[in-house]
Amino acid sequence: MEQSTALITNDAVVLGLLAVILGLVFHTSQSSNKYCQGFYKYVPALLLCYFIPSLFNSFGIIDGDKSELYKVASRYLLPASLVLLTISVDFKAILGLGPKALIMFLTGTAGIIIGGPLALALVGSVAPEAVGGEGENAIWRGMTTIAGSWIGGGANQAAMKEVFEVGGPIFSVMITVDVIVANIWMAVLLWIANNSERFDRANKADTSGIEALKQKIEKYQAENSRNPSLTDLMKLVAVAFGVTGISHLLADSIAPWIELNAPELAMYSLTSTFFWLVLIATTLGLILSATKARNLEAVGASKLGSVFIYILVATIGMHMDVTAILDYPVMFVVGVIWMSFHAGLLIFVARLIKAPMFYMAVGSQANVGGAASAPVVAAAFHPALAPVGVLLAVLGYALGTYGGYIAGLLLQQVAP
Repeated sequence: MEQSTALITNDAVVLGLLAVILGLVFHTSQSSNKYCQGFYKYVPALLLCYFIPSLFNSFGIIDGDKSELYKVASRYLLPASLVLLTISVDFKAILGLGPKALIMFLTGTAGIIIGGPLALALVGSVAPEAVGGEGENAIWRGMTTIAGSWIGGGANQAAMKEVFEVGGPIFSVMITVDVIVANIWMAVLLWIANNSERFDRANKADTSGIEALKQKIEKYQAENSRNPSLTDLMKLVAVAFGVTGISHLLADSIAPWIELNAPELAMYSLTSTFFWLVLIATTLGLILSATKARNLEAVGASKLGSVFIYILVATIGMHMDVTAILDYPVMFVVGVIWMSFHAGLLIFVARLIKAPMFYMAVGSQANVGGAASAPVVAAAFHPALAPVGVLLAVLGYALGTYGGYIAGLLLQQVAP
C-alpha cells in the first residue's frame, strides 16, 4: 500500500483532531460572544463541520483517502445513528400535526426525488458532455449522494455513496454543491420565517393550529424529558449497536445470496451489502419506534444519534478537496435548478392548500437540512416549535434511504 505523505497519519491522532474541531465548532456556535454570533449568523455550523476537515485534507495535514476512520464511521456509527434517529418516530404525533404539515413535508421529498433527474436531463440536453462521466465518477452517481442528503441527512448521504459506489473525486464536488446550495436555501427560509405573518395573511392560511401545537409540545417536554442515568446510556448503546450487529449479520447473508441467485439485480444495488445494512437498520429502527423502546428518546436517543452523525460528517469532510469544484462548475447550475424545482413545487402546493409558511419552511428544511438545521428554521418561527423540526427531520431520516435510492434509479435512467 502506498505510503501517505500527510503530516498526520495516525488515525487515533486524526480522530482526536476531528473531535476537537467538532467541539470548537459547537462551542463557538453557542457562544454569547458578539463576534461569534455575527459569524454564525451567516456561516452555518454544519458547513464548518465539513469544511474545516476538508482544509486539513486539501493542504496535506491529513489524508482522507488513506485513513480508515470513514470506513469505521460508515459501517458502525452510521447504522447505529439511523437506529437512534428513527427509534423516536412517533407516527401518531406526526399525524397529529395535521395533514397540511405532512403534505408539505412529502411535497418537499417529491421535489428532491423528481427535481434531481429533471435538472440532470435539462442540463444534459444542452451540454451532455458536462454532466456525463464514467464509472464511479459518473455525475449521476454523485448526485445520488445529494439526493440522500436532501431527503434525509448525512447518514443517508453516506449510505447512497456506498450503495451507488460513488468515487472520491466526484463525491468531493457533490459535497460542496450540497452544502453551499442547501445553505443558500436555508437563508431564504429564515427570511421567510421573519416575514411569515405577511405571507400567511396574503395566502389566507389558518395558523390557529400552530398555537395549539406550541402548547402541546411544551407540555410534552415538561412531562417526559429527564437527565439520563448510566443505565439509560447503556440501554442506548445496547439498542444502537445491537441492532447494528443484527443488520450486519442479515446483510452479510442477503447480499451474497442475491448476487449468487439473481445477479441481474446488481443494477438496483440489491447485491450491495451496504445497501442492505442501512435498509435493515432503518427498518428495524422504525419497528422499534412502535414499541416501548421509543421511550429512549426521553433520555437522548436522537442526541446520541446526532453525535454519531457529526463524527460521520467530519470523516466525510476528510475526503473533500475544496479545489475539486473548479473542475465541475456546471454542477452548481444543476444544484440551483434542482433546488429551484423543490422550492417552486413547495410554494405551489402551499398556495394550493393554503398551508402556513411554517409548514412549508420546516417541511422543506426537514428534508434538505435534516435534524441539524430543521430545528433552527422551526425555532425561527417560535422557540417552542423547534422539536417539530426534529420530528419531521426524523421522518426524513426514515425516508432518506428509500427516497435517495429511488432518486438514484431515476438519475441512472436519465444520465447522458
